[in-house]
Amino acid sequence: MFFVDTLEFQGLGNRSYLAGGATAAVVVDPPRDIDQVIAAAARRGVRIAYVAETHVHNDYVTGGLELARVTGASYLVPAAAHVSFARTPIADGDTVDVDEHLVLRAIATPGHTPHHTSYVLEEDGRGVAAFTGGSLLIGTVGRPDLVEPRLTEQLARAQHASAHRLAAELDDEVPVLPTHGFGSFCSSAQTEGNATTIGKERISNDALTLDVDTFVQRMLDGLEDVPAYYAHMGPANTAGPAPVDLTPPGRADAGEIASRLAAGEWVVDLRSRMAFAEGHVAGSFNFEGEGKLATYLAWLIPWGKPVTLLADTPEQIADAQRELARVGIDRPAAAATGDPATWVGEGEQLASFPRARFADLAQARERGDEVVVLDVRRNSEREGGCIDGSVHIPIHELHGRIGEVPDGTVWVHCAGGMRAAIAASLLDAAGREVVAVDDGFDAAADAGLSVASG
Repeated sequence: MFFVDTLEFQGLGNRSYLAGGATAAVVVDPPRDIDQVIAAAARRGVRIAYVAETHVHNDYVTGGLELARVTGASYLVPAAAHVSFARTPIADGDTVDVDEHLVLRAIATPGHTPHHTSYVLEEDGRGVAAFTGGSLLIGTVGRPDLVEPRLTEQLARAQHASAHRLAAELDDEVPVLPTHGFGSFCSSAQTEGNATTIGKERISNDALTLDVDTFVQRMLDGLEDVPAYYAHMGPANTAGPAPVDLTPPGRADAGEIASRLAAGEWVVDLRSRMAFAEGHVAGSFNFEGEGKLATYLAWLIPWGKPVTLLADTPEQIADAQRELARVGIDRPAAAATGDPATWVGEGEQLASFPRARFADLAQARERGDEVVVLDVRRNSEREGGCIDGSVHIPIHELHGRIGEVPDGTVWVHCAGGMRAAIAASLLDAAGREVVAVDDGFDAAADAGLSVASG
């Protein structure tokens, strides 16, 4: 008998897998914080015999090299990937024996990267699971534009061919187990659902239902901006990431927090957007620990800028530190927890700003208030509808474009509230009067606001 355990990383929208038999297992696309992978293997009572990478990742720092070193596992990396460390090169058709009756077979599936490789777990010669990395995802495929712009169309065509190869070689009932596609920007489109099979993809995935030219054009037309931090992930993974250090950061008092802000460093408040709006350290930024912290903080922060974390509890700091380490933000400069009033000096006040609904915005416009409506959603979201007269600056561009926001009180919104809270904190830190619209965008029209095509 075989097993497949899924390790989910919601903040990045990715998954890793532990799969094996009675005594040994393989880990596919492990996270940088390998302790949880080792713990999962211990719960199963299996030895990690192999660590397999589907590709050199562009959206997170891998733990594969360190996991292989710690466990003594063979480190399987696609042979065509140019890396600076010793590995076991794996090529199309290569197989390794994972455990009795279990074989892992490599299938070249270029598209997400030129060297991308999927792995099929076979029990007694029958495929029982397909680890497809950034190739075939749930209802879509991995984006082809992360390696080199001049290769994008070529790789998009390769994605189509790779999807068809997987569908041709595998039975309908074989589970498709991708690494990307659960909110990751490595996905070429938003995925729906939590599980799939080759058979389901055969009838629902554009890569398998459209001709290659139509598929490629539709994919290229739908590609969004690439998170800025992706530029640092590939080189880190190619060089061989250093072991992660999750020891707690030093404690910052009010004086140190003020000094770090004065030095231009980032002070990031991990509390809920409601708590932040009610009272926060002036100049700090709000990236909710329960949101897509790693994606948006890593995307917005100038790379290498020291970051100090503020939170309710040490556990929240530890969770954030772990998530940030996955994208190469390794060591918080300092941290503080507890009562926010202790984060400012004696006699100083916490800053605040109001939160509102779209109905409140409609009323403000009716009163004739000087209102600036700022939409921080992605381009594709705005194309589906926007508030008349609103200004559009996607959240990942706002920090460098605050000077473009017109004068007046800024009512900032996104699709649900999380990105609006980040934007509101950036504007508040820049000295602007701001109102964070914490509401679903569907409520805009219901409130009487004029919503037109973007």
